[in-house]
Amino acid sequence: MAKKIVYTDAAPKPIGPYSQAVQVNKTLYVSGQIALDPFTGELINENITEETHAVMKNLDAILQAAGFTFLDVTKCTIFIRNMEDFGAINEAYGYYFRSDPPARETVEVSRLPKNVQVEISCIAVKD
Repeated sequence: MAKKIVYTDAAPKPIGPYSQAVQVNKTLYVSGQIALDPFTGELINENITEETHAVMKNLDAILQAAGFTFLDVTKCTIFIRNMEDFGAINEAYGYYFRSDPPARETVEVSRLPKNVQVEISCIAVKD
């Protein structure tokens, strides 16, 4: 088993004792991302659509740093604070998975880091 820690300055620095992603052989496990601007550290949360796109861009930066793309993503988990935002989140999320989307679950939670509205993690696999 080859375990490799993945890090990129193009995504937010971890705000706790975890890695942005860990690659084990051909599988990449990406930690939950929130809408932090990787360069300023500021939250991007004018509205839920903008916040979701920021999260997806952070996931994309980490995927790219490891040599993966959204086409390699097999599973996502979405944590949201308000299920009423599901439609807007789903529309923004869908922009990144236009065909053959990954498996996923969406879970409403009472609170997320930095009081954001959405957090998304993913697993990607290379052939």
